[in-house]
Amino acid sequence: MTRQGEEAIGKLAQELLDNPVVARALSAAFETRERATRAQEVAMGALNLPSASDLERLTRRLRAVSQRLEGIEDGLDQLEERMDGLLGSTLEQRLAAIEAALARIEAAVGSSAPPPD
Repeated sequence: MTRQGEEAIGKLAQELLDNPVVARALSAAFETRERATRAQEVAMGALNLPSASDLERLTRRLRAVSQRLEGIEDGLDQLEERMDGLLGSTLEQRLAAIEAALARIEAAVGSSAPPPD
């Protein structure tokens, strides 16, 4: 039953589209819509107001900038992690060398100091 209803609606729609009067009316309606859209854009431009297409274009550009910014942030995070890894290991090596030097100094001072009275 549902299938027959869908088929009947499909046939009716196809017949309407094949009808030259309906086709011309649809064509005229679309042309009128396009003219109205263009007239609206011109009027909005004259009032120095953004049109819907201007806002849509701006939205797309903002999304692109946002995506690029996220990529830059990710790259900076990765760079920071690498720098922390490099500096951390270098810093640890330097601290170990300082500790070893202090131990040698303490040993030298301890062995050359006169016994307490």
